[in-house]
Amino acid sequence: MSIKPDYWIRQMAQEHGMIEPFVDGQVREGVVSYGLSSFGYDIRVADEFRIFTPSTGRLSVVDPKAIDESAMVAYQGEVCIIPPNSFALARTVEYFRVPRDVITLCVGKSTYARCGIIVNVTPFEPGWEGFVTLEISNTTPLPAKIYANEGIAQVLFFQGPEPEVTYADRQGKYQKQTGITLPRL
Repeated sequence: MSIKPDYWIRQMAQEHGMIEPFVDGQVREGVVSYGLSSFGYDIRVADEFRIFTPSTGRLSVVDPKAIDESAMVAYQGEVCIIPPNSFALARTVEYFRVPRDVITLCVGKSTYARCGIIVNVTPFEPGWEGFVTLEISNTTPLPAKIYANEGIAQVLFFQGPEPEVTYADRQGKYQKQTGITLPRL
């Protein structure tokens, strides 16, 4: 398994639509950076959010098998404020088509991490396609600001032998997701 450099990512994005829209190089001026980097791609967070706000008083536990959608407030805007010790779900600006012999790891950007804001994303499996659902945690006791259409995390690409069965072959439950996708069984 080998990590893939910028020229491989560029080629896969331009010739095979692996990342759309694709930004060839780093955009940094006045924004949290995004676009192609040396060994990865810095993804952007779109302006759609689902903010965890258990204000109903009914919620006693967060259950991944039966998420209470009433605890998630839909919000759209250029800046999202995440309440203290809470989180928001969002999606990427970019749509991904992961090749059959590639898996990705996604890690948060240091600009946000240095403010106590953690981004959690599971790997994009071989054959997976869609907009990425992001979980953005505010670990601080203060409200946290997230900037839409700017960088939020970095995707690293690893290429290995093609597996016998990919995420697409299994018809995975998050295949071709188009918006913020809540947990499914």
